[in-house]
Amino acid sequence: MLREMLKSKICGATVTGKEMGYSGSITLGRRLIREADILPGEKVHVLNLNNGARIETYAIEGKNPREVVLNGPAARCGEIGDRLFILSYCLLEDSEAGKPRSRARIVHLGEGNRLKRPGRKGR
Repeated sequence: MLREMLKSKICGATVTGKEMGYSGSITLGRRLIREADILPGEKVHVLNLNNGARIETYAIEGKNPREVVLNGPAARCGEIGDRLFILSYCLLEDSEAGKPRSRARIVHLGEGNRLKRPGRKGR
């Protein structure tokens, strides 16, 4: 049996921009996307702490290392300055789920989307 498990979590990202004219997605700065182990094109859930919106979209890598931009329809789900959690998941066999090497990569952000501490394994 396969279980869908949390793989990556960015905590406390701040929306830095909105692009209504783009076809969709969320742009994440190069350092953020790499630290969280999220690939460009990977499906993500975006949870808005300010308004409670929860959306599914995909990640794209931005040029600015700390940018977090809601694009296309996602831009209607938040405002610049809103705080977000960004989650991605993976499928694991029962035998792998819960083992230390399968724990989620957690990234905590502070003011200006700066890393509070490096991404770590664990919940």
